[in-house]
Amino acid sequence: MMSDPNAERKGWLSLLAKSPAADVARYWEALDLAPDHTVLRSPEIGGVMVRGRAGAVGAAFNLGEMTVTRASVKLSDGTVGHGYVQGRSKDHALQAALVDALMQTDAADTVDRCLLAPLRKTITDQKTTRAAKAAATKVDFFTMVRGED
Repeated sequence: MMSDPNAERKGWLSLLAKSPAADVARYWEALDLAPDHTVLRSPEIGGVMVRGRAGAVGAAFNLGEMTVTRASVKLSDGTVGHGYVQGRSKDHALQAALVDALMQTDAADTVDRCLLAPLRKTITDQKTTRAAKAAATKVDFFTMVRGED
């Protein structure tokens, strides 16, 4: 089985897309990087069709539209980065594109440690909290066997 050579990149792009804009902005500012870059595609807002499957295996159907914002940048060394994020935040999309570009350079370790790792922790904590709330409402059903049969 072949592994996806872009799996790592897909991972950080997914994380940036799903993370709240305020969190990305806070960690970006704390990173204090100002990479020399050219904007290839100014942040623009649009919509995408979200598809779903019943039970994750059924026939695909159109669930509805979702607003997204995209941007593309090129660093001075020629590295290109793209950012697609949920919602209408142009700054979020531009920061995601810059992070994508930087993750393909020597700055990747610093960006991962100072920006992506805290975002991962936030998402993991949210999932754990949600799972704990769901587990608290779990009902176990059992069947009693009658001895008359």
